[in-house]
Amino acid sequence: MADRDFLLWPFLEPSHRAWAEEVEAWAGAHAERLSAGDTDTAVRNLTRAMGEAGLLRVAVPEDGRLDVRALCIARETLARHSGLADFAFAMAGLGTGSVTLFGDPALKRDTLPAARAGAALAAFALSEPEAGSDVAALATTATRDGNAHWRIDGSKTWISNGGIAGTYVVFARTGEAPGARGLTAFLVPADTPGLSIVERIEVSAPHPLATLRFDGMRVPDTHRLGQPGDGFKVAMATLDVFRATVGAAALGFARHALDLTVARASNRSLFGGPLFDQQMTQAAIAESAVDVETSALLVYRAAWLKDSGTPRVSREASMAKLHATESAQRVADRCVQIHGGHGVVRDHPAEKLYREVRALRVYEGASEVQRIIIARAERDRAKGAA
Repeated sequence: MADRDFLLWPFLEPSHRAWAEEVEAWAGAHAERLSAGDTDTAVRNLTRAMGEAGLLRVAVPEDGRLDVRALCIARETLARHSGLADFAFAMAGLGTGSVTLFGDPALKRDTLPAARAGAALAAFALSEPEAGSDVAALATTATRDGNAHWRIDGSKTWISNGGIAGTYVVFARTGEAPGARGLTAFLVPADTPGLSIVERIEVSAPHPLATLRFDGMRVPDTHRLGQPGDGFKVAMATLDVFRATVGAAALGFARHALDLTVARASNRSLFGGPLFDQQMTQAAIAESAVDVETSALLVYRAAWLKDSGTPRVSREASMAKLHATESAQRVADRCVQIHGGHGVVRDHPAEKLYREVRALRVYEGASEVQRIIIARAERDRAKGAA
């Protein structure tokens, strides 16, 4: 059983501790079972089951208040049990987060209840073939088509839930200003004429991913999120909420890997005694434990700051994501090493964790981009203190 002492930290409230027990009970009973088989079907089943259990009320809140600490607790807990369960929960939140934060009342009424119930899947379509971390380089365009519609042309790729989502939040260039200041966000139903799935993308840890194409796709102006030109603000505000939760997922994977490492070291004999008795093994376990604890502190610090009303937590969320994902990769690697040959056998728990963790260092801003964000924030802090 993974360490749960962090629930007593002052970052968290009694409601968060109760929520952690609720998610743990559901995940222990259902997450692994529902994650088996075809990936698309598993994500649909997991989303539906979490909706029916009421867990998606945190990812898609009825009152519009996204509790980042609760989101982090859910992702950490689910990731310990099943990477696909974490994915399904995360996409319910990320795919609807822009609507929760910027949608008008009618759009919220039409979109969010089904997502909250787990009856509809959602996606966040920002990345493009030539523009991933550099949002200012987006090439997809949206031009006025009469007074009440927009015409969108272009493509998106690496879109999670692509091909199975019912709605996509799409970011396109509308040209109010150069670069990132000339983008607008739209909510697009999956059956909109002109939207097509060009390719389903297979990755090392199976998740639904796709490349989308927009050919003269007409979207009503009522599906716009925020004002024209506010797309970058919409994207960054959404990521500001969910970036720390990526660190929480990495933390969940790392806790699982540490548990596996300690169990293997304790039960495996080497040179006439437990593998644990080797000093190098103890050093690996100690380093992993420190990686887990420091990640937890950064993740829940960032979440607490956001929930406390701090307007922007880009620096803290980037620190949490960077450290937690990089640390989780080290913890998973040590886990594989301690398991020896078993650790590289396809679908062994240690091998699966190694593959699951790797993608977290790339999506929602690669580690290199997080370093840039942090460094710029430090420069700005230094200027402000001068």
